[in-house]
Amino acid sequence: MSTDTNAHVVGPMLDRFEEVLTPEALGVLAALHREFDVRRRELLAMRQRRLQEIAAGDVFGFRPDTAAIRDDPGWQVAPPAPGLVDRRVEITGPTDRKMTINALNSGAKVWLADHEDANTPLWENVIQGQLNLRDAIDRTIDFTNKAGKRYELGPDAELATIVVRPRGWHLPEKHILVDGEPMSGALVDFALYLVTCGRAQIARGHGPYFYLPKMESYLEARLWNDVFIRAQELVGIPRGTIRATCLIETFPAAFEMEEILYELREHSAGLNAGRWDYQFSIIKYFRTRGRDFMLPDRNSVTMTVPFMRAYTELLVATCHKRGAHAIGGMAAYIPSRDPEANEKAFAKVLDDKRREAADGFDGSWVAHPGMVEICREAFTAVLGDRPNQLERTRPEVDVTAAQLLDIASAGGQVTEEGLRGNVSVGIQYLESWLRGSGAVGINNLMEDAATAEISRSQVWQWLHNDVTLADGQAVTRGLVEQIIEEELDAIRRREGDGFAAGRWADARDTFTEMALSERFADFLTLPAYAKMP
Repeated sequence: MSTDTNAHVVGPMLDRFEEVLTPEALGVLAALHREFDVRRRELLAMRQRRLQEIAAGDVFGFRPDTAAIRDDPGWQVAPPAPGLVDRRVEITGPTDRKMTINALNSGAKVWLADHEDANTPLWENVIQGQLNLRDAIDRTIDFTNKAGKRYELGPDAELATIVVRPRGWHLPEKHILVDGEPMSGALVDFALYLVTCGRAQIARGHGPYFYLPKMESYLEARLWNDVFIRAQELVGIPRGTIRATCLIETFPAAFEMEEILYELREHSAGLNAGRWDYQFSIIKYFRTRGRDFMLPDRNSVTMTVPFMRAYTELLVATCHKRGAHAIGGMAAYIPSRDPEANEKAFAKVLDDKRREAADGFDGSWVAHPGMVEICREAFTAVLGDRPNQLERTRPEVDVTAAQLLDIASAGGQVTEEGLRGNVSVGIQYLESWLRGSGAVGINNLMEDAATAEISRSQVWQWLHNDVTLADGQAVTRGLVEQIIEEELDAIRRREGDGFAAGRWADARDTFTEMALSERFADFLTLPAYAKMP
């Protein structure tokens, strides 16, 4: 399968994989790797230097060297592309066959087809997900579960616009090599979709659209833009056909929103408030800086606490100043069989979406088809027949660096319940992730990798900063180890005979390593990926 000019596949070639891993696709992969991987690695090294500077006492601020971009009133991003004009409801989820059908049929305007946090980079998932997307675009996709229930696309339905989220710049793809080196998972996910589905999407009136995760600087956005330009040349589609929405889900990126839009302006489709990873990023950067930068129990940090409010207000104002969509955060609730629990959950989601619509967001995310109508109701009450509210520029918003940095404004407490919740959810998510499932229903919430990252990083921060819980207990290594075993025992009792078939020991060991080690691992998914075949 390899040649001197193509990427080399070392993963197994399963049924139909040759339809994705074509000579053209492998040639594009090799070209992108050779042209851009050195820059990617340099930018990852720059992240490490910034982490060290913050640990040494530095703080974030708006960049003086890019002030001219922020102050220049003369530039705008590209007009909204076909299929991305009205984005009032977006549904997220992995690209397995059932989810693909349900998401496209859901009534949402956009489906974030996730190869990142709601997916696991199991080799079968990486390539089968691309096949599922192609079959969906061709309208040939169907699925029958073990009980015999059949899923297929509605014959006359208006399907959601597909927007693919590739992996972040930091994740490798060990099953595809170029010159003996593993490829960037981001480039693999992006290029395989572009080659496999890009022309078909254009023929159907849309384009190849993407969500870009985990970026930490405008230079990383510039890298993506250069990748887009080169990739469009390689596959022979017009420059500017690709559009990308950037997740502002890292703390450094919050100070460079306008610069990120500028770098991608001919390919830009807006910004999204990635609230869960944003909180993880705060913990990661300020993990050794004491109580002024310490978050309380994660469930108590709502979107209305001052520092989170400043972040979302700045995002809307920045986007609409430049003609870009502002997309709100995730509603992770999933319907349950308990009517009372559903009523409470639906009320919280409706309040959250009403707040976002009133603030000027153009749309928002849900994780389950059962939440689509609630989100639509909230946004339609504000939008009416308008497709968006790009005209609402929010000139009254003036967010300062100090407001973004005011982490202490979260208030709240660190409790044993919060500690136990982090341990239990972290282990449960990891066990599912290691088996190949990255979107996991836990306690009536659809959890993804961001949840596990917050869970283990909070435990690490509380332990390594000598935190005392609200009831007076000190967070010590012994206490954390005791809680890990107690929560694992509770899972064992609940799972019963099925416990032995799971990867619970690997999940427990991985969580323990990440939470207790002296060195803080930047991403949980990197060591976990090493445990995958």
